[in-house]
Amino acid sequence: MIPEQNVETPVSLSMSPYSGAWTSSEASHLLKRTMFGPTFQQIQDSVTNGIDATIANLLTVPLINPPLTYESTEAIAAFGTTWVTSVYPTGDSQPTENTRNSSLSAWMMQKINTESLSIIEKMSLFWQNHFSAEYTFDARATYNYHTLIRTHALGDFKQFVKEMSVDPSMLFFLNSVSNQVFSPNENFARELLELYTIGKGPQVASGDYTNYKEQDVLEGAKILTGWTVDGMRSDTIATPVAAFNPSYHDTSSKQLSSHFGDAVIASNGATEYQDYLDVIFQQPALATFICKKLYRFFVNYDLTSDVELTVIPVMANTFITNSYSISAVIEELLKSEHFYDVSLRGTMIKNPLELIFSMINTSNSVPNFDLATNLEMYTNIYYFTSSLGQSYGAPPNVGGWPAYYQAPSYSKLWINSTYIKQRFMIGYYITMLTGIQVNGNFFKINALTLVDGLSSPSNPVSVIDDLCIVFCPKAIGAIQKLTLKAILTNGLPDFEWTTQYTDYINNSGTTTYSDPVRIRVENVLASIFQMPEFQTV
Repeated sequence: MIPEQNVETPVSLSMSPYSGAWTSSEASHLLKRTMFGPTFQQIQDSVTNGIDATIANLLTVPLINPPLTYESTEAIAAFGTTWVTSVYPTGDSQPTENTRNSSLSAWMMQKINTESLSIIEKMSLFWQNHFSAEYTFDARATYNYHTLIRTHALGDFKQFVKEMSVDPSMLFFLNSVSNQVFSPNENFARELLELYTIGKGPQVASGDYTNYKEQDVLEGAKILTGWTVDGMRSDTIATPVAAFNPSYHDTSSKQLSSHFGDAVIASNGATEYQDYLDVIFQQPALATFICKKLYRFFVNYDLTSDVELTVIPVMANTFITNSYSISAVIEELLKSEHFYDVSLRGTMIKNPLELIFSMINTSNSVPNFDLATNLEMYTNIYYFTSSLGQSYGAPPNVGGWPAYYQAPSYSKLWINSTYIKQRFMIGYYITMLTGIQVNGNFFKINALTLVDGLSSPSNPVSVIDDLCIVFCPKAIGAIQKLTLKAILTNGLPDFEWTTQYTDYINNSGTTTYSDPVRIRVENVLASIFQMPEFQTV
């Protein structure tokens, strides 16, 4: 049986390595914040392996297969093969594009549903929100954008920004393809400073935002002129690529403001933008800005003055001294005393992806049908998350989803009047009802697999304790647990559940014995998914 969670304690602001007890309470908190839905076994393994080994595993980047064709309207790539380097048909290419976008959406959901013990899927969401670009009009470019994010999610942030600056999807999203010496476009130059690197800071004068000036936006736009993209929706080129056209580039010297030491960026052709980024990365504000966003995503949206003065400077210093290694600052954060403070658990509302996959992944539920059915199941899951306000791959604006930046509500925006009823209904739908239906197949929570994997499935007290630790970020009250146990046992003495479960185990494959157990567990899960505690992480 999993031990009880810790008693509430005052907030620790120490970034020193965590030295307290390493129990399922701490392991569960770590995995819930870094994964979409850790299983009971993953939590137990984390307890056994210890904090250092667990975090080492979390910081690995597993390989993943590319999206596959699964709809008949794809005329170029064969069914069951990938289309990511496949050309488009001549003539009307929109049906092919629609098919590939559906495949891409399914792939995004499949990645999350089949995540290993790794932070990479959560980091990918973080960076997709940070470098917030939506689907472009060539699914191959969109796929490459997400692959770029995945490749650099834990790597060198400086190199990440350099490659993102000339990524074909980003070049189109922020109009950089129309940024020419004859008519400079400031969109990307502005967001590069405001959203992607150093942040604005409070406005101190007209055109001066503490960390940069309008002058820097204007000069940055000139620096970034000349980039375009070849191969979008091409029927001959395998994948879109960024291309530099010298005749469209501003060859004058660019004078930056005093915020950048009055640096001058000399004309340097296709690598000039990298010279500019080297100057931007000399600014201490960059590390502070990025570390604040990481903190809000993984720890707590509430950046108190104590956190700003104590925690963020340590993170920023680690970021800088490790040459902007993302994994270095994440590792320090996840190992810190501060991260495991009990008062920081359950402080954020789950985003729609966390909500749905904390039900599906934690119960080891994975579609197991034919390829077309599986991928259509994932497409439907994508529509579920979209209906709750989070379309992966299509943030609502260049700033990402408001729940990550809009003060003072932040994550509370996920439970507004538009979404709250559906959030509570979706757990019931995929647990008690038929679930997702595709081609006569039904996908729902795998209640039997879940209960079979707990520490002592025949003991109703242990079952409830285990379910609470995997589904709730903090310990729940004794009365709540007794209520859940009464649902599991149908109000009968505990030994009745033990007998019922034992009969099920001794009669494997016989629905006469498995159905009553499944129904009782589904009833408990449906109740947990209705609890306010389940809505938090």
